[in-house]
Amino acid sequence: MDDSRELLNKLRIDRTPAPAPKVALWVGLVAGVLLIVSAYGAWTTFRIEALQVHTTTATKIGSKASVLDATGYVTARRMATVASKITGKVREVMIEEGQHINAGQVMATLDPIDADAQRKLANSQLAAAQSQQGSVRAQLRLAEADVARYEGLAARKFVATAQVEQFVAQRDALRAQLETVQRNVQVAADQVRIADYGVDNTVIRAPFSGVIIAKAAQAGEIVSPLSAGGGFTRTGIGTLVDMDSLEIEVDVNEAYIGRVLPKMPVEAVLNAYPEWKIPAEVIAIIPSADRSKATVKVRIALMTKDRRIVPEMGVKVSFLEAAKPSGVQQNEGVRVPAAAIGQRDGKPVAFVVGAEQKVERRALNLGRTMGEDRQVLSGLIAGEAIVLSPPPTLTDGAQIRVAPADASTQ
Repeated sequence: MDDSRELLNKLRIDRTPAPAPKVALWVGLVAGVLLIVSAYGAWTTFRIEALQVHTTTATKIGSKASVLDATGYVTARRMATVASKITGKVREVMIEEGQHINAGQVMATLDPIDADAQRKLANSQLAAAQSQQGSVRAQLRLAEADVARYEGLAARKFVATAQVEQFVAQRDALRAQLETVQRNVQVAADQVRIADYGVDNTVIRAPFSGVIIAKAAQAGEIVSPLSAGGGFTRTGIGTLVDMDSLEIEVDVNEAYIGRVLPKMPVEAVLNAYPEWKIPAEVIAIIPSADRSKATVKVRIALMTKDRRIVPEMGVKVSFLEAAKPSGVQQNEGVRVPAAAIGQRDGKPVAFVVGAEQKVERRALNLGRTMGEDRQVLSGLIAGEAIVLSPPPTLTDGAQIRVAPADASTQ
């Protein structure tokens, strides 16, 4: 009986779950890690493909292409710090910064007390000399009359000849005295004119028409044509600039000065107004070099007068070629920043932004260097957007993201 029960127990199926093997657990862990790594790799790959880049635009080169670019400043050919000719205390200043004044207009006045007193003294000395002149003339007329009368008496033998000679000597002495007095009158008159100049020197006038850019003195201060030191004595009333004399001065590297010629056309762009292209022309090439900078100074005339152009403004200039004769066709290509040109397999290329923010690699045929830009004869079309400073990992067809204009370069 017991044996039969034991046999039945052996035939019964054991439904208790068997413990999971440790190998299956490790396999699951490895699979999970691989899945995470694959996801991270895909995410990283997507980020690399969608690089954030800055772009620029290819610009068409006109009929007058730039042969050299340079930077400089707007300068005034006629600019003066107007000062007084004498030392004195400022009574009134009649100028303000930005004011336009005409030649001869009063800019300031000095205290005229000393000058007025000097002129008054000179007038008194002139009056005294003129009075003395009148007295001597009256005496001379009397002496001449005595000489005439005694000469007549001597002719009739009524008086001695010695008496006649005495009156003649008195007359001649008075004539010499009158000449001396007349010279004293002339000297006194000259002193009056000098005193008038002294009074006029208390009025400071504009030497030419222009605009005041600096007011240097105030009422009550002492001004002098010579510096007295210590900062208490002014040497000028204000700085006046003739805006019609504005020009551009640029320093050109001496290695490229041979490209610049007198009367050469120039295109100037002020840093303050980058979209405004101002026609200009080379005035002169200064025949002297700066050995410390290895540059030569070039003067450029502005062909346009405008109130927006002021001294000391920064400016970029492009020295242009002469216009090609009519009927002559030449492929000038486009102009792009040198930073937009990369190298692939030792050849120049550029990456053009196409549809869906994907780039297209273009092989380039380069021309001459144009300052910070390069001439591209073929491979690009004017108006196309090009990637600036393309990274070495950028490839044809890569996905990009164009950075905002004010974003910093990544």
